[in-house]
Amino acid sequence: MHSSVRPLEEGFQRHLNISPMNYLRRTKLHRAHHDLVSANPTDHIVALIAHGWGYRHLGRFSQTYRSQFGELPSETLHKSKR
Repeated sequence: MHSSVRPLEEGFQRHLNISPMNYLRRTKLHRAHHDLVSANPTDHIVALIAHGWGYRHLGRFSQTYRSQFGELPSETLHKSKR
């Protein structure tokens, strides 16, 4: 059985009101945020957490993160375990 991807994408969009790619991006960003909040700043660095979630361009990650959470990833990391 062979089916087109488009109906699957449209169903996803209709059901969750977000495209599959945007859902994936949002999920990865929120999981990176969770890891930064939970991490010990003496044992972790932002780059490793970002890379772990598939972010290869740290400047773009920081910009997107700041737009979503109102602070830089490094600020989240360092305030999490003071």
